Amino acid sequence: MVLLSVLSACGSGASHDSGVRPITILHTNDLHARFLPDSEGRGGFAYVAAAIQQEKAKSPESTIVLHAGDFVQGTPVSSIFEGLPVWEVANHLGIDVNTLGNHEFDYGWRKIREFLAKAEFPTVTANLVDGDGQLMTDEPYVIREVNGVRVAIIGALTASLPGLTKTEYRGPWRTLPVAETVQRYAAELQHEVDLVVVLSHTFDDEDDEVLAKAPDVDVVIAGHNHGGQDEVKDHDGRPCVKVQAYGRELGKLKLNVDTANDRVVSYEWERIPITTSAYEPDATVAKLVDEWESKVAEIVDVPIGRSARRLGGNELQPLIEKVMRQATGADIAYMNRGGIRDRLPQGEIQARHVWNILPFGNTIYVGRVKGNALPKELRDGRSINPRKEYVVATNSFIGDRWVERGLRFEDQGTLVRDAVIDWVKRERVVGDH
Repeated sequence: MVLLSVLSACGSGASHDSGVRPITILHTNDLHARFLPDSEGRGGFAYVAAAIQQEKAKSPESTIVLHAGDFVQGTPVSSIFEGLPVWEVANHLGIDVNTLGNHEFDYGWRKIREFLAKAEFPTVTANLVDGDGQLMTDEPYVIREVNGVRVAIIGALTASLPGLTKTEYRGPWRTLPVAETVQRYAAELQHEVDLVVVLSHTFDDEDDEVLAKAPDVDVVIAGHNHGGQDEVKDHDGRPCVKVQAYGRELGKLKLNVDTANDRVVSYEWERIPITTSAYEPDATVAKLVDEWESKVAEIVDVPIGRSARRLGGNELQPLIEKVMRQATGADIAYMNRGGIRDRLPQGEIQARHVWNILPFGNTIYVGRVKGNALPKELRDGRSINPRKEYVVATNSFIGDRWVERGLRFEDQGTLVRDAVIDWVKRERVVGDH
């Protein structure tokens, strides 16, 4: 379904004579290495490339293409080859400017250096700095001329980075407050450009804060929320938009920009579904995808069981917790909902499905915890004896955080993903009750 949101501040037409010029921003976010379309025929890098090409061809001189972070982490190719193939293929999508997402850190911060060296497009992140205040990316922003409009694109990454990445993977890098940082750059750029765009990988409340506290920002193109938005967020005629993750949608924001007064006078936003029925795959990207997927096929394109019905994340969470309890003999297991990255389709289950659901290399942690010391996540909805010692299982991402709080957990050395694959092989049929 295509949704359209329109705002007109002073008429819907654009006249070059009056200094009002049209430009189009095509945007994606959170592609997460989803080289292939999903089970419903949505997304896939070759189809994303085709959609971008088709839309850009309608007005090539007035279009710019942006990606709002998280190219990597989400499929076997990314997990096995640590993200680099994703950036290689992304070079052929037609992206003009990118910003970093939190999952770019999933293979360690040094790997990001390789990503940036591989990229043939600029990546900008204004608020990601080390202890000396040095930026990780070469620049905090870039300026591009689009149909006679000078556009500044400032990159930003969520200030919640420490809670989303392992300390050793993050290294010396930290994120400064988003709204404060982008407003500082936007204010400096006001006399150099006609339009200031923030390209951000941020939580929804951070988007709201940018609109409210960074008045010199004209447009926010955001990512991180995989569900995207149904409608434009608007603050005094300044829009914020984001689309669904995994290449399932392409955003199209058409702006009329008053270059004499450096402001957006009207806009229209469209969410374009990317499906295998709507586009012919781009041949160059399809060939690269096939080459990389062939390298992992023997490992992941292996039948392991069947699913009686489609299972979403809310159903997979207790299933994975059950697997961890059975694998360890634990009394309680906890799987964070954010660690579940896909659904299980009905029908044949391949190992690939489990890799897509659990792409992170998290192992099972086990600890013994008194009832009165159990983390809140384990007490909610359970009848707990405060004096009893419970055997608790979780994944290493959560376990490391509990260890930092003073709890004792030991790494069992078994990947959560492998435990689930083995369980499905034994059960043969999933979701039949």
